[in-house]
Amino acid sequence: MRKIAPSILSADFSKLGEEIRFVENAGADMIHIDVMDGHFVPNITMGPLVVSAVRKITKLPLDVHLMIQNPDQYIPSFADAGADMISIHAEVCNHLNRSLQLIIENNVIPGVALNPSTAVESIKWVMPQLKYVLIMSVNPGFGGQSFIPNTLDKISELKQMITLNNYEIEIQVDGGVNTNTIDNIARVGCDIFVAGSAIYGKNDYKIAIEQLRG
Repeated sequence: MRKIAPSILSADFSKLGEEIRFVENAGADMIHIDVMDGHFVPNITMGPLVVSAVRKITKLPLDVHLMIQNPDQYIPSFADAGADMISIHAEVCNHLNRSLQLIIENNVIPGVALNPSTAVESIKWVMPQLKYVLIMSVNPGFGGQSFIPNTLDKISELKQMITLNNYEIEIQVDGGVNTNTIDNIARVGCDIFVAGSAIYGKNDYKIAIEQLRG
């Protein structure tokens, strides 16, 4: 079954608590939290204090996506705030093995995120440490962008690597996930689907999630 992860980047922040409770009651599998620092990506969003606040109002797993420089500096803070999953970008980690080990040592599920132009081959040697890989299907920084079509080939390549090596790694996709794209994304091997405007841009979150789940 497809796991649906609403991205609160697209939620109404004036009533964030309600927005999270609504998608939880609507059947979401986890809450996706995008952390941006204005350096690695051209936007600034939220930090550990927001994650801590979200942790208090939902029992769903908190999937924290760190789109930041120097993630090692902040991994312990996000773990303490209540993150269940943390993904870091391969592009910013000088010592990716060490950064992933830091996530593991903080008792959080480790993941790696890849920008659209970053090859799957770049994470070959850290895959034994991973529990999930986040494939960005848009260039990160802003919500509401269109899905990049050749991402499907990238997902398929990653799925083959996972299968051939018998890794227990889930594939997550973020960017342009909606009812028009999700079937093709699922077909090539995606497990977790991050959706922002495709859920929070609809009037009925329950129907939106059901339609995405298929």
